[in-house]
Amino acid sequence: MQKSLFRKYLKITSFTILISFFLLGLVMLAFSTSNWQEEKQSLLERNVRSVASIAAQSTVKVSDGEFVITREQGEKLQAFMTAFAENIDSDIFIADLNGSVIASAYGSGDTPRQMNISEELVSMAVNSQYIGQTSMDGMYDSPRYAVGAPISVTLAEDGTQAPVGVVFASCSFRSFSDYRSNLLQMFLLAAVAAFMVSFCIVWLYSYSLVKPLRDMAAAARSFGEGNFSMRVPVTGNDEIGQLAIAFNNMAGSLSTSESVRRNFIANVSHELKTPMTTIAGFIDGILDGTIPPEKQRHYLQIVSDEVKRLSRLVRTMLDLSRIDSGELHLRLARFDLTATIFSALLSFEKPIEEKRLEIRGLEDAESLFVDGDPDMLHQVMYNLIENAVKFTNEGGYIYLGVTDREDRTVVCVRNSGPGIASDEVPLIFDRFYKTDKSRSKDKTGMGLGLYIVRTIIRLHGGEITVSSVENEYCQFEFWLPKRKENSPQLGREGSAKEQKN
Repeated sequence: MQKSLFRKYLKITSFTILISFFLLGLVMLAFSTSNWQEEKQSLLERNVRSVASIAAQSTVKVSDGEFVITREQGEKLQAFMTAFAENIDSDIFIADLNGSVIASAYGSGDTPRQMNISEELVSMAVNSQYIGQTSMDGMYDSPRYAVGAPISVTLAEDGTQAPVGVVFASCSFRSFSDYRSNLLQMFLLAAVAAFMVSFCIVWLYSYSLVKPLRDMAAAARSFGEGNFSMRVPVTGNDEIGQLAIAFNNMAGSLSTSESVRRNFIANVSHELKTPMTTIAGFIDGILDGTIPPEKQRHYLQIVSDEVKRLSRLVRTMLDLSRIDSGELHLRLARFDLTATIFSALLSFEKPIEEKRLEIRGLEDAESLFVDGDPDMLHQVMYNLIENAVKFTNEGGYIYLGVTDREDRTVVCVRNSGPGIASDEVPLIFDRFYKTDKSRSKDKTGMGLGLYIVRTIIRLHGGEITVSSVENEYCQFEFWLPKRKENSPQLGREGSAKEQKN
């Protein structure tokens, strides 16, 4: 089974929680053990001192300066010792200095195998309070926690303390095991409950964290199948939310690009199909004799026009390819811009006469030399004039103006006619955009002319703008920067944008 990000994150988080609980349990057991030992030690010490104090009061003086505690006195302390032993779950012993047990009480539930305490333990208890883990030199089968203290009496002569016996209290580790077992049981129950709650929270969080990524994966698969309509819900402003926003923006761009691509293919298919059908039909008519010889020249002229149309289409496609690959370079030279405008205008002499258009602005035109690529700027003027001729109304006018300014040369192309709608003006230079979507007037364009025009102008360091009033006029105006003395050649697109006003 494929390991998903959700499962990986859930496993890692669950494992981290388990390790955390395990370490917490170890630390808790260590602290509880230490606290239990300290509390048990303190409890045994208090009880041993209490028993030793009471036993010291029960000693018998046998001679001057000598006291002993007898077995009869020990038996009198039996009830008192039993109460202490049962209260602290321990065994209590009173022994003389030779280690013989005089009195004992059992509260731990264990029975010692012998009733003598070694002289070594007695000596340690007499010299200083004894605390440790011991089997009491074989009294018990297993080590126990034991505390010993001396039974001391005060000598009347000099007030010094003299030991007459010892008191030992010992407790089994079984009580600690029971305590630790109960503590561990409570911890495990709490840990399981906390882990289940944590697991549910982590599961929900992991699912909510991974869900946008799954949506993006599903959307990406949909994009691969050609469906660009899916969008990812934006659930926040964190990194995932920002990724979702970027993904949706990318999806919108892909959708637009796909729509443009399909329109482009449809336009290219139409542009290629129409002239090729015309050319093939007329040539076949000439070859099979359907078209009489006296009309062949007329139809051959139509074929020639369609071939030129195909040539322009191929050139446009090549220009677009060079723009996309960054291979559209300038071949700078100094040339007469006015002559270039006249040359481009003459290419449309026939349609201008057919539509009875008036050409304005060139009556007193003089030569004006600029620095740029002559072929590219000729294409710019050709595209702008072609666009003006297409959309100028019958009997309308086309204005061509050239203005020489201090730092730039300005060219204006204005034509009467329907103009451009205000909502379409910002889109007019976009690739493949066509204002005449019905193709009633622009039957040969693909929406690339003005895009190429703007690209060429920007390569020269200039800019082009459009203004229009519906049902009155449409005007395109571009400017080219003047080259300063001893300055480097003009750069590519955007290199001279700092020269703008």
